[in-house]
Amino acid sequence: METKFSSKIPDIHLHYKIWMSDALDQGLLGDGKWKILKLIEQKGSLKAACDELGWTYRRTWGNLKKIEEFFGFPLLNKHRGGTERGSMDLTEEGKRLVKAFDQFHATVDKTIQKGFDQFIEELKK
Repeated sequence: METKFSSKIPDIHLHYKIWMSDALDQGLLGDGKWKILKLIEQKGSLKAACDELGWTYRRTWGNLKKIEEFFGFPLLNKHRGGTERGSMDLTEEGKRLVKAFDQFHATVDKTIQKGFDQFIEELKK
């Protein structure tokens, strides 16, 4: 059925961000910090992860420290220089946090996609 919306429906694209805050409503964890944690684990370096995303090292490091301060334990293992230069990976708690956010995001993604599909269907009526 053609509606006044029909011609523009193909041009509607869904975008959203997920983030969580602390009791003071300060950003704690969201899509960006989740992405950088995953890249650190993948690349073995905060610098390499920042370079890939085009983020500044100093600001990103500060944001990650805030997460660690909130939880009260480290999420990152830092390995100093040497012949192979410094490296970084996630602690077991860091890996657990990323895994939990992976699962949470997958659930939310399905729910939001279902809602978006229903939205589009309403426009078609």
